[in-house]
Amino acid sequence: MGESTLHVDRGKLKGRVALVTGGTRGIGAAICRSLASQGAALAAGYSSNDEAANAFAESVRAQHLDDDERMTLHKGNIGVGDDCRRVVQEVIDQHGRLDILINNAGITVDRTVAKMTDEDWNKVIAVNLSGAFYLSQAVLPHFVERGTGRIVMVSSVIGEMGAIGQANYAASKSGLFGLTKTLAREAEFQLKRAGRFDDNPMGITVNCVTPGYVRTEMVEAIPDKVMEGIKATIPVGRLAEPDEIARVVHFLAADASGYITGQTWGVNGGLDMH
Repeated sequence: MGESTLHVDRGKLKGRVALVTGGTRGIGAAICRSLASQGAALAAGYSSNDEAANAFAESVRAQHLDDDERMTLHKGNIGVGDDCRRVVQEVIDQHGRLDILINNAGITVDRTVAKMTDEDWNKVIAVNLSGAFYLSQAVLPHFVERGTGRIVMVSSVIGEMGAIGQANYAASKSGLFGLTKTLAREAEFQLKRAGRFDDNPMGITVNCVTPGYVRTEMVEAIPDKVMEGIKATIPVGRLAEPDEIARVVHFLAADASGYITGQTWGVNGGLDMH
């Protein structure tokens, strides 16, 4: 994203605090930059690489954040409920509030069904699906108390289409669709019960974005010959840039998107149309 676009419509998310899991690389890093360009303060979750996370945070602070805006880093294992609850509380303690949760973190451990071990299955489900549940569960009471909030799941076109060797990944990403719809309904139910439903145009929304093949480290590991075959199946004939996914995420995170909830937004170049 060039410098010329960084401050367009700057301020749509001014005063909002966003937690982005897997937020220091790939699609998550692009989402952080996009939210920062709209004025949000950031909390980026990551799992292991301290040096890379700190370098990313410094670059965001230098390029995107004003003096009164902040970016914090939060290390943890998203597949562990206690870690997820700790991180949510850290963000609230350090920023004073939490308005937006982007459940972006994801991993792959590819094997055919015949060769997939229990560990292969459980690890991917824990990170990609259970982590999104734990974090959403942790933020929901905070959102209900204040009457507003945004949750965006980052799924995958693989969750819609399936892929040989990715039963665990496809199942985890498909599971986010059901989680999104149920959370969207429960958020409204809880707002009503708390007396914060009427005359509340912003409210709490829960939506899902399904990227297709995006130009990230994960996809760049695919052999060139295989990638050429994949591109041939994509109507627009190319991979997505991370910024193209992030643009949809920050649209759904905006205050003005209060009438969009329980929806799945495909950003896949026409690879899957339905």
